[in-house]
Amino acid sequence: MNAINNFGPPLLGGLAVTIGITLAAAVLAVVAALGGGLARLSYYRVVRWTAAVYVEVFRGTSTLVQLFWFYFVLPFFGINLSALAAGILVLGLNTGAYGAEVVRGAIVAVPRGQYDAAAALNMSRLQTLYRIVLPQAALAMLPPAGNLMIELLKNSALVSLITITELTFTAQLLRSETLRSAEIFAVVLLFYFLVALCITGAFRLAEGKLKKSAPG
Repeated sequence: MNAINNFGPPLLGGLAVTIGITLAAAVLAVVAALGGGLARLSYYRVVRWTAAVYVEVFRGTSTLVQLFWFYFVLPFFGINLSALAAGILVLGLNTGAYGAEVVRGAIVAVPRGQYDAAAALNMSRLQTLYRIVLPQAALAMLPPAGNLMIELLKNSALVSLITITELTFTAQLLRSETLRSAEIFAVVLLFYFLVALCITGAFRLAEGKLKKSAPG
């Protein structure tokens, strides 16, 4: 309790930055996951290949290396990003690459009969996607999506390496000033756990509501 009283308040500013980065990256990740997942199922080969390259590059390389590329290497090509922008882009695109496979898998899992029923009702492909397929696929997407959001939260600590004063960076500063590592990082551990618990609860709540609204 003393550790929370002593180090909780100065760490709250870093926690707020961590939550802000996580939320911003999560929005980008959702867009990238939906776009990438749908593109992987496109009728057009060039679209499928482009999406596949995006997914494999971001899944197959280190998040830390991606972060250093965006922040330290891109300026050599005339693309200058702030540390915050680089952090959000990398975290969002990296998580979105994993999410794209979640979206693709959930859509593929929808029974073929649902597509046939939509065709019998003269629905267009777009109508079928948004009225029939995605509502059913959403329930299958939620559990792995929740896990990805927690991974995103944990990966947000990496942005401390490009000078963003988030929770981990703030803890390092406090540690260098006080030399009380155990207490400081115990509070940091607690903060990450509580935020992860909130994410888990939010996704379980959403999953429960979807199950109640699902037919049958």
